[in-house]
Amino acid sequence: MKKTQFYILYLGLLCSLPTLAQNDTINVLNEVFLTDTKLKDFSTGQQVTVLNDSVLKKNGALLTSALNFNTNIYFKENGLGMVSSPSFRGTTASQTAVLWNGININSQFNGQTDFNTLNAAGYDNISVRGGGGSVVYGTGAIGGTVHLNTNLDFSGNTKQDIFLQYGSFNTLDARYKIKTSGKKWSLNVALARNSSDNDYEWPVEDRINENGEFYNNNLNIGLAYRLNDKNTLKFYSEVFDGERHFSLIRPSETRTKYRDLNTRNLLEWVSEFGDFISVARLAHLDENYHYYENIASENYSFGEAKTLIGKYDLNYSVSKTLEFNTVLTNTYTDGEGSGIEENTRNIFSAAFLMKHKPILKFQYELGIRKEATDNYESPILFSAGMNYEFTDFYNLKMNVSRNFRIPTYNDLYWAGAGNLNLNPETSSQVELGNHFKYQNLTFSLTGYYIQIDDMIRWLPSENAVWRPRNEEKVETYGLEILTNWQKRLSKDHQISTSGTYAYTVSENMNTGYQLIYVPFHKATGAFTYSFKNLSLDYQLLYNGEVFTRSDNNSRYNIDSYSVSNLGIAYDFGKDNTYKIGARVLNIFNEEYQSVENRWMPGRNFNIYLNLNF
Repeated sequence: MKKTQFYILYLGLLCSLPTLAQNDTINVLNEVFLTDTKLKDFSTGQQVTVLNDSVLKKNGALLTSALNFNTNIYFKENGLGMVSSPSFRGTTASQTAVLWNGININSQFNGQTDFNTLNAAGYDNISVRGGGGSVVYGTGAIGGTVHLNTNLDFSGNTKQDIFLQYGSFNTLDARYKIKTSGKKWSLNVALARNSSDNDYEWPVEDRINENGEFYNNNLNIGLAYRLNDKNTLKFYSEVFDGERHFSLIRPSETRTKYRDLNTRNLLEWVSEFGDFISVARLAHLDENYHYYENIASENYSFGEAKTLIGKYDLNYSVSKTLEFNTVLTNTYTDGEGSGIEENTRNIFSAAFLMKHKPILKFQYELGIRKEATDNYESPILFSAGMNYEFTDFYNLKMNVSRNFRIPTYNDLYWAGAGNLNLNPETSSQVELGNHFKYQNLTFSLTGYYIQIDDMIRWLPSENAVWRPRNEEKVETYGLEILTNWQKRLSKDHQISTSGTYAYTVSENMNTGYQLIYVPFHKATGAFTYSFKNLSLDYQLLYNGEVFTRSDNNSRYNIDSYSVSNLGIAYDFGKDNTYKIGARVLNIFNEEYQSVENRWMPGRNFNIYLNLNF
């Protein structure tokens, strides 16, 4: 079976070399208002991959699945639906920033985002940008950024989307979305429910996944109102409520569970006057968790952080080829928890950006950012990018930047262990991208190098108490390939293929060892064939083996694995779309895990109904 899967992987990669269903630029339709305009305007020299709604529906409801099968980001997942941490370009989970409509939502406590607490159904598109972005997006934007976007328009149309899916392990995925608008107003509402008994069989010891059940509910709202031709008010809101029972490694372990309640609200006022565009934002984020060490008891530990963000963005277009942008941000956080006494911190930042296109084929941008706070010494950050279009066929991109990650609440304030003298982690990086486009084919090859200084690690101190310290230096470098090809063979026949490949080296510069849970190789592939109203799609994910010990002891390595999914769907109707489909996940019943002793499901099935009207 291993050999068969290797050949399928090899053929899939060959098929996907002329491929990739995502673009390296973002196409914005007329009358569509994006909150995260910086993603579109200031990504010169960097690769941006966009996952649209049709791609998201081919994967599980939680965001880990969609990104794992369609991007170069590696995920380590403590079992299906459990804690999920990314490694983007060989960096750690806290060095990938997640932006919700342009607002950084990484946890104040550990600096990370658990991608299994994000329901992909709530967003109109999800974008992934590789490389540094701290000048624009602040802390954590070292390996790359993931953008969750809600789009609003004034088209005057109303569209509704209902998606119902049921599958193995009593898994339910229910989604409802409505987009409606007039000439002066726009409303976007998305509701989602995802739940599972999650009691799949393990490939060892004749066991099932015990205590793995979970559920989550998600509500997203986007609202816009045009006060007049020059002024628009927008409001975004999200509520995520979820509960997970953490899977047991051994049946004798105590059963635990974890509850999340996260709310996000953003008010935005966009004003246009002459050559200026003014955007004032006020955001409130509430991060709240309860951890039950024994589900038979009502006792729990907790953490809650309330963050208030004020942001002012002023853009000045000197001409059609030159623009300047100033961004002022103040972030105030009040947090407390079972291991953290109530503490507040206030961070002010100023960023200045410039974008210039001196000739038709050449464009460059520059950026600088500085933060001020009493909690740590903040470095000066910078970025520079360029894009030169040699021909319609070949485009060269380059970006250099200095980025950072600030110490978290746990790092600074954990009772009896926090270290108030920590410095932010800093990184210097460069990337060079080669982008090719010929008819229906796009292909990109990007090389990068990142050096990270003052890495924060929790290490035992003299009195055996573990404390965080600025201890390590890490360098990561590698290559990324993104490809896409699609072709309409005739009126009734259409095919498309896409693929990604990443070669990643991430080494501790003190020891020379590869970081744990960073594979040297990761690849994805997808193939879709449509005949009239019938469609078939195939997905492939390959992860190379990873080290689980910091001394790279191969005895404890997690083996490489390849997982394949196969789907079929039939589309009824012309004006309104009624689609019914079925999917077989892990069709070759691969026995695999991405975290030691945390097995993932074998072959499983689901069926779905999608209504659009």
